[in-house]
Amino acid sequence: MPKEYRTIQEVAGPLMLVTGVENVTYDELGEIELANGERRRCKVLEINGSNALVQLFESSTGINLSNSRVRFLGRSMELGVSEDMLGRVFDGLGRPMDGGPEILPEARKDINGLPMNPAARAYPQEFIQTGVSAIDGLNTLVRGQKLPIFSASGLPHANLAAQIARQAKVRGTSEPFAVVFAAMGITFEEANFFVESFRESGAIERTVLFVNLANDPAVERIATPRMALTAAEFLAFEKNMHVLVILTDITNYADALREISAARKEVPGRRGYPGYMYTDLAQMYERAGRQKGRTGSITMIPILSMPEDDKTHPIPDLTGYITEGQIILSRDLYRKNVAPPIDVLPSLSRLKDKGIGEGKTRADHANVMNQLFAAYARGKEAKELMVVLGEAALTALDKKYAAFADAFESEYVSQGYTANRNIEETMEIGWKLLRMLPRTELKRIDEKYLDMYYEE
Repeated sequence: MPKEYRTIQEVAGPLMLVTGVENVTYDELGEIELANGERRRCKVLEINGSNALVQLFESSTGINLSNSRVRFLGRSMELGVSEDMLGRVFDGLGRPMDGGPEILPEARKDINGLPMNPAARAYPQEFIQTGVSAIDGLNTLVRGQKLPIFSASGLPHANLAAQIARQAKVRGTSEPFAVVFAAMGITFEEANFFVESFRESGAIERTVLFVNLANDPAVERIATPRMALTAAEFLAFEKNMHVLVILTDITNYADALREISAARKEVPGRRGYPGYMYTDLAQMYERAGRQKGRTGSITMIPILSMPEDDKTHPIPDLTGYITEGQIILSRDLYRKNVAPPIDVLPSLSRLKDKGIGEGKTRADHANVMNQLFAAYARGKEAKELMVVLGEAALTALDKKYAAFADAFESEYVSQGYTANRNIEETMEIGWKLLRMLPRTELKRIDEKYLDMYYEE
């Protein structure tokens, strides 16, 4: 039986100081029993000699220093995992919130996970079809990759996240595919949108949802993505499933990290975020990947809203260093009613070359992708010139490029949040747009593909 302490000295906000403790370790779970028998959970943030600083998961209201008792449980936070988690909705601490029964766990796993040995990693190379042309065609997602979406407040990243979660699949295999969806610091309305969206499409059958609401404690927000990744590791590496993990919104997670750091009176780093935020994010993101000798994999799409639309803000900046590329949403495209408003030029998937080509997507994919990028970039330049000099100053060819840029945004990038395009459809739309330009302009495409697909 764990030893009980009645030595709570001080409660300040979510923090509590317990003195005279023995053999208590950092990150250990604790339980506080109030005089009326109510129990609340906490975890150890700091140990200094026989003093333990603990953080409460619930509010500190009603804790009486003299007659409340604290027990330390001798373990860090764990999640009971089982295949029965699929189709269920949990709160940020892994407790069912869909009215269903408790999970009977096959195993209990430490939510901090075990770091993957770099030598045991297999290189990401299989194509994942999301059904979204701007991702599949131009910034391809590969199994085992970490590809964040950089959004901004007011942009429809929730719709895009739900669309990818519903539609994503590994082509050409019957291997089981699951989605683990973790939402941090979102409103009840947003949480309801995700749950209903998955229920309507039937995608909830292969999805595990972890939902931490905006009014839940900050410390729970820090546990939520780790809970999700623990469930994903179990499904991927013990049940051999391909798992897509979607984490939204990383900005809320980082703000919770800053809040706890400030409560602990740590020296702040850039913009008040703790200096260890890079390490913290890396520990989380690096749990994605593939392992040699195992068929399962974890592919991760973290979503973050950039404060003030600023790519150099610490959260997108550090995320960009750790992950393999980024998908950037644009406010300008959103104003033009392009849905999803993916800005393809600054977006990048560093592993896209590994997931495309013959046997994976189509032999002409790389050529078409490069040509679409080049033509769209030139079309945008032509449109900028048109604004400055007027349409009359443009050559006939520049006008064709400007028309191409408009058509590219409205037909290729914009597809709504319900259209699920397979890669063949995406390629055909690409060719249809390229036929707006003279064949002599398509310098990035091999002649043999032009002969096959370019009919004037």
